[in-house]
Amino acid sequence: MGFSFPVSSAIKTRLEKLGLHGDADLALHLPLRWEDETRITAIRDLAPGRPAVVQARVIDAEVRYRPRRQLVATVADDDGQLILRFLNFYPSQLQSLRPGRLFRIAGEARGGFFGLEMVHPRCQAVEPDAPMPEGLTPVYPTTAGLGQASLRKLVDKALQAADLAEILPADTYAGMALPAFEDALRLLHHPDPGVPLAALESRAHPAFRRLAFDELLAQQFSLHLARAARARKHAIPLRPGKLPQALLAALPFGLTAAQEKVWREISRDLGGERPMRRLLQGDVGSGKTVIAALACLQAVEAGMQAAVMAPTEILAEQHCQKLRSWFEPLGIEVAWLASALTPAQKKLALARIASGAAHVAVGTHALFQKGVQFHDLGLAIVDEQHRFGVKQRLALSAKGAEPHQLMLSATPIPRTLAMSYFADLDVSTIDELPPGRTPVVTKLVADTRRDEILQRVRAVCRQGGQAYWVCPLIEESEKVDLQTALDTHAMLQSQLPELTVGLVHGRMKPAQKQAVMAAFQANRIELLVSTTVIEVGVDVPNASLMIIEHAERFGLSQLHQLRGRVGRGARESVCILFFQNPLSEDARSRLRIIYESADGFEIARQDLLLRGPGELLGARQSGVPMLRFANPERDRDLLERAARLGPDLIARCPEAVAAHLQRWLGARAALSAG
Repeated sequence: MGFSFPVSSAIKTRLEKLGLHGDADLALHLPLRWEDETRITAIRDLAPGRPAVVQARVIDAEVRYRPRRQLVATVADDDGQLILRFLNFYPSQLQSLRPGRLFRIAGEARGGFFGLEMVHPRCQAVEPDAPMPEGLTPVYPTTAGLGQASLRKLVDKALQAADLAEILPADTYAGMALPAFEDALRLLHHPDPGVPLAALESRAHPAFRRLAFDELLAQQFSLHLARAARARKHAIPLRPGKLPQALLAALPFGLTAAQEKVWREISRDLGGERPMRRLLQGDVGSGKTVIAALACLQAVEAGMQAAVMAPTEILAEQHCQKLRSWFEPLGIEVAWLASALTPAQKKLALARIASGAAHVAVGTHALFQKGVQFHDLGLAIVDEQHRFGVKQRLALSAKGAEPHQLMLSATPIPRTLAMSYFADLDVSTIDELPPGRTPVVTKLVADTRRDEILQRVRAVCRQGGQAYWVCPLIEESEKVDLQTALDTHAMLQSQLPELTVGLVHGRMKPAQKQAVMAAFQANRIELLVSTTVIEVGVDVPNASLMIIEHAERFGLSQLHQLRGRVGRGARESVCILFFQNPLSEDARSRLRIIYESADGFEIARQDLLLRGPGELLGARQSGVPMLRFANPERDRDLLERAARLGPDLIARCPEAVAAHLQRWLGARAALSAG
């Protein structure tokens, strides 16, 4: 790694902020967009909102202080005048904008108080006969102190210096009609004016598809190698016993066919000598917790301990209460570890875990802190795994010799995402809901109809039901005019004085949150105002009404998770999505999808198309190569080919695979197999 041409230490630091550590990284640093600066537009022909280049002389330039400090310049060509406005600027910019000097100015014109203006255009001093660029101008992702002109020069040097030769066998690309790697890169950095911008911006151009395919291959290589490295490790087999059957016999319900199937898969893995790394996914309310409980029992019966880690204290405590109610009749001790404990309680819990007297430990991230010692950890279960980073997950695993790992996710993973980001894991899916779950009716309601909703809440609670009212913020933000949880709580207390209205949010002390949730579960609170801390795991069967304030501000998977808090009992359940007009096109799409579908897999697939994999993956990205160019859903055909070819190429040409990984991942090529 490193640069083969001189780069100052200051520039190197800025490049490293962008994740660029050498020639190959710079060569693969593709433009965000391209601008056509191959022709001059007369000022009189400028169209508001459309990028253009004008060539004009400075008439005057000055720093103005109303309404805020800004640099304002007036320029003119033979046909008109244009205002240039810079809200952030350096003294040198004022000096360069000398009257009479000729500039080429690129930007978007807009209507201003004094006529057409450009805000923060790119300005380059030129001679009258300076030639125009021959191709489209790339605009790169950058950081403070590294301008576009400097970055373009660095990228061009890297393109000359980097080894852009083909690495993988030619048959890898057979029949795909894709350009060579070097040709694809050069075209994307310097497209000819004839290349349609729409094809570049939509990433449908063959040059983009070539890079997307190479990137998907690198990801497949990385994850398959991680899986192979794990297969060489040894774990203590946790053989099946009688305790899981004892729990099933005591439960008032039986497993669904889907639950039985995934339990067989997990039980088989636990009994093997290879460390289990399995993701258990299922829609909201599909019954993942009981499967996790059965896995804990198999570990305990084999003489080992189990740990269950959840991202929030509310969810962790719910797990603890449920597991204690199931396990204590079987003589199994469950320890609770969270920041809410007093020093004396924490000391006792740590001692019980370290001695092995506590067979199962439940908690938040407190479980993987330095002071926590397990007697013999054989199974680590991580709920809502996308909320934790890989390092946190590995820190919990490090508490044992080579414990088995089970990760739970109530956000279903679309098949394309499972093939790309989760190819190092085995995946089990609960694809049916237990009988008795009532479908949730979803309604879209403009916030101008608030009085009607208040009447609905009053009616539901009078009939013995309970309701959630979810808000996106805790306190007022100057930037975003949203109804807050604090204000909403006060408003509802005033509007519905006959109801007991509770409040829970993330900034409350853990003991306060626990007290409020306990009161809600016991029906001493009829209406609970909350932020998204109740998004996952909260199980109150009597709650049948969910109101989500500013639903247009939430992501699809979040809306689906919140909706899943109701419909857990026999009452008819309703989720009301309160929205505020006007809606953006993106918000309209999200609300339409959540209104039309209750299928978590379809919702997750649509979320992937709308927003990419970020929220679905969460903190997993800290250990798995994120895709910069490929999109698993859009590039499904490329992904399927990469997944099919990956193992064969690893076996056939390991040295080429290593070189390909180095080109694409650099220092990240050696992933942990944890």
